Amino acid sequence: MYLGITPSVTRNESSRNEFSLILDKNPLVEFVEELPAGRSSLCYCNLLCGVIRGALEMIHLTADVTFLQDRLKGDKVTEIGITFLKKLEEKKYRRKK
Repeated sequence: MYLGITPSVTRNESSRNEFSLILDKNPLVEFVEELPAGRSSLCYCNLLCGVIRGALEMIHLTADVTFLQDRLKGDKVTEIGITFLKKLEEKKYRRKK
């Protein structure tokens, strides 16, 4: 939403805790012309995975967020895989009177 794109969501029917976000257009790709020689393993768009993971942790969900496909590496789309690991227990704080 903040990047001005709407991903499509795909889900594996056999797993209830995994899904993928498919980005037809990745706005972060516009800032990278070509990966440096010898650095083809770099993932410039990994920032998106960190943002998604952090947002999920804010609502007490632990998740593994990884790139499955990347347009910078020659794939047709950018695909981010999300696997929910566990729901964090919310600690209840009581005010001392």
